[in-house]
Amino acid sequence: MDLRPYRALHSIQLVRETLRRWWGLELAIADSKGYVVDHADGKIFPSQNELCRLALFSKEGFRRCNESIKVVGDRLRTGRGGGPGEAPQAFIHQCHLGFDVVAAPIWAGPELVGFLFTGGSWKELPGAGGRAELLRKVREFAAVETDAAAQHTDDVPRLPEPELERLRDLIAYGAAEITKVLASRTPRPEVAGPVDHPFTDIVGQSQGVRDVIKLLEKIVRSESTVLIHGESGTGKELIARAIHYHGPRAKQPFVVQNCSAFNDNLLESALFGHVRGAFTGAVKDQKGLFEVADNGTFFLDEIGDMSPSLQVKLLRVLQEGTFTPVGGTKPIKVDVRIVAASHKDLQAMVARREFREDLYYRVNVLKVTLPPLRERVADIPVLADHFLRKHWTSRGHGGAVPRLADATLDAMVRYQWPGNIRELENEVERMLVLGGDGPEIGPEVLSTRIRAGGEPVAPRAAPTLTGTLREVMESVESDVILQGLIRTHWNKSQLAKELGISRSYLIQKCTYYGLERKD
Repeated sequence: MDLRPYRALHSIQLVRETLRRWWGLELAIADSKGYVVDHADGKIFPSQNELCRLALFSKEGFRRCNESIKVVGDRLRTGRGGGPGEAPQAFIHQCHLGFDVVAAPIWAGPELVGFLFTGGSWKELPGAGGRAELLRKVREFAAVETDAAAQHTDDVPRLPEPELERLRDLIAYGAAEITKVLASRTPRPEVAGPVDHPFTDIVGQSQGVRDVIKLLEKIVRSESTVLIHGESGTGKELIARAIHYHGPRAKQPFVVQNCSAFNDNLLESALFGHVRGAFTGAVKDQKGLFEVADNGTFFLDEIGDMSPSLQVKLLRVLQEGTFTPVGGTKPIKVDVRIVAASHKDLQAMVARREFREDLYYRVNVLKVTLPPLRERVADIPVLADHFLRKHWTSRGHGGAVPRLADATLDAMVRYQWPGNIRELENEVERMLVLGGDGPEIGPEVLSTRIRAGGEPVAPRAAPTLTGTLREVMESVESDVILQGLIRTHWNKSQLAKELGISRSYLIQKCTYYGLERKD
């Protein structure tokens, strides 16, 4: 199994950064055979232990270091560090130079697929005999004088028992995080059978989709207001259409308006209409979309982007069923079912006084939460096949639809899909154009970002920190996010993609750490 993509996990980046800052150690991942995955890329990241560097950059020293790591893998296979289904435990092994290697297993079901480790420290300074033996080994591997090597012995990171325990906890935590991701992101997931439901446009067989469908079957029978929450690209409008076309208003208008598409004045005119002479260019009366949607359903997308003044007018429609066109004096009464949607956390916006509390409770009568694609991995093969057939047919092709090669699908399953279903559909259409001439579409036509599985954000050097393990982890996380916000000019969507987390989760972290832009 290729473990390289998992170096980019947010939690692994935090562990790596913490090790560097606190002890000057480097984090590495090895596969089940003990081969360090960074070495497979031609990369070597030695610790700040200069004696390790001297040994590692010689041919013989590099070979002996790898042998020591393979011994760690052998010990893990015999049960050190816990077994499959158990929380990974870090154990300590001494390498050929006498330094401590701290490692914890990574499991994919019952299979040991690799381990997370760090090395290059010792618990206490060895005696004179131990130092002499260490220097002899280093001199054997590297062309360096004894005196030159001896001066580095005092710089070797020393981890007394409490510090060593913290290090073990960190390594075990990192291994557990990768194990957890592997458990939810198996290369070729087995999916349940087709879901029997009337919503034919909703594609998927994962538990997340089943839960949404079960909720929709109840919602469509009602007339209540619905709030759909989900990241961009998760299919909020698709759900809104399902609610309308399977409900009692199916034969009436279904109207859509994205609240972030217009500025305040244009949006007000679009929603509520205007009378002749209301503003420059208003040469005749114009119906608003609420009037167009009378007796039907009005889907208000990205309602969280609506200004406070328009929130007041929308609240009146919800409470009284009336509104007044721009420049008008006569209220117009309508009967409209509202389905609202947002990728933002409206409850958090209420707490920050950015969204009216009374409006929030009016729109949040029935709530549908759509899972991001990374949480419904089992649906990726199903969705990919659906989009292949859709775009193959739309282009007028006949005959058999090309299939995705196993390697192509495996790479797609490992990818985080920050753009969710919309990004997946665009990628499938792209692959069909570039590689749809034959019976099978290979991984070479995948976008680079998907083949690579994402790249980690380069960590920043910083001084040693003190405090509890949780305090240090939070300090590192806060700093990583802050530096990323500065680098991306506070573009949270871009930073969330870089870190491999959702935008809503990043916003929660920014709120927790008080990372708000001060203009």
